[in-house]
Amino acid sequence: MDLTTRLRKFNKNLILVICVTLLFVSQMSLQAQEADEPLFEKEMLFPVEHWHNHSSSIVELPNGDLLVAWFHGSGERNADDTVILGARWSKQSQVWSEPFLLADTPFFPDTNCVLYIDSQERLWLFWPTILANRWETALMHYRLSTDYQQSEGPPTWDWSDNIFLIPKNIASRTIEVIGPDVDSEELVQGGRSYGGGRAPQIKVRARRLITLAQDKYFSRVGWFTRNHPIELPSGRMIVPMYSDGYSFGIMALSDDGGKTWFSSEPIVGYGGIQPSVVRRDDGTLVAYMRDNGPAPKRMQISYSRDDGISWTAAADTELPNPGSSCEAIRLKDGNWVLVYNDTESGRSSLAIALSEDEGHSWEYLRHLERYEAIGEEREPSFSYPSVIQARDGSIHVTYSYFTGGSLREKTIRHVRLNSEWIKEH
Repeated sequence: MDLTTRLRKFNKNLILVICVTLLFVSQMSLQAQEADEPLFEKEMLFPVEHWHNHSSSIVELPNGDLLVAWFHGSGERNADDTVILGARWSKQSQVWSEPFLLADTPFFPDTNCVLYIDSQERLWLFWPTILANRWETALMHYRLSTDYQQSEGPPTWDWSDNIFLIPKNIASRTIEVIGPDVDSEELVQGGRSYGGGRAPQIKVRARRLITLAQDKYFSRVGWFTRNHPIELPSGRMIVPMYSDGYSFGIMALSDDGGKTWFSSEPIVGYGGIQPSVVRRDDGTLVAYMRDNGPAPKRMQISYSRDDGISWTAAADTELPNPGSSCEAIRLKDGNWVLVYNDTESGRSSLAIALSEDEGHSWEYLRHLERYEAIGEEREPSFSYPSVIQARDGSIHVTYSYFTGGSLREKTIRHVRLNSEWIKEH
């Protein structure tokens, strides 16, 4: 091959490389521009129906599909036909599958399911069976799968087991935190005062909680899930749980990839349940909780500085909470988002807030749903959010949607959005 021919070939290859490079840069620039544009999309997983559909949990699968679970039946803890259903969203077809069965304990209600994909890309399904139609009789189960990216239907489960917890120091911790309230004239707990007419009620509750905390049987049952687990840099898995019998939060911990489980100390207070845990850069764990206590209704908070073993007493934040679940996650850029009902009563408003300082403040807030009452018999409700960030940076939220009026039909809604949409207003 002579020099002229070689130069021509070289020039052709150079032009091809330049064209490919320019195309790649153009595509990356376009994607960056699209990422900077506010994104908000909303849909239902299935049409509203008279069946009770509630407490969803969402994960993104390694292949980019989405999987959502929720409980379904004629009711909740009192309905023995309640089962765990699931649905898949296909990245290829861009549609949701028909619901399918994920778990069913015959003749007992199954509720409050949680999906999770761990660092080994194993799929977990956590859920409680309610043994005696009371929340304090919950028994925790889990299933584990490595074969779950089918185009339809449930995963192939590799393993299933129960999680039994012996709450660490529950009696001593309960006495330490709320024992002083039994004899106090002016009760101050979690940043709120219970003086005057409220104090006798709190004293009775404090005595009851101290008695229950010393009951070995009561303290070892009734702990169950609501929000996603997290994994620490050490590999420790933390599964947030709570008890409606105590209205305490707690953490199920595993240092061996879920082979064995042990318990943290409880998060003691009046009404802090359904914790959602986020980790700060300095290692501090922050748990945001629903407020099941007396008014004023505020989201509660607790901190752990020893990787989830011990927790501060539940305390009020400034964020309102009507006694409804919330969830917080850390985004890839280090910012946090929190999805919650931003009211002191009712679930007719569902907000997403963004923090750029690890939860010290929440500068941005947008409403996923907001309903202004216009005299209907019953207003719609939007509650129990589950939130993740997908690989492409988008934020996905699923939540329970109950229509207003007398019919009260129900479904699970899905929203896809980004940080730019939250910051838009």
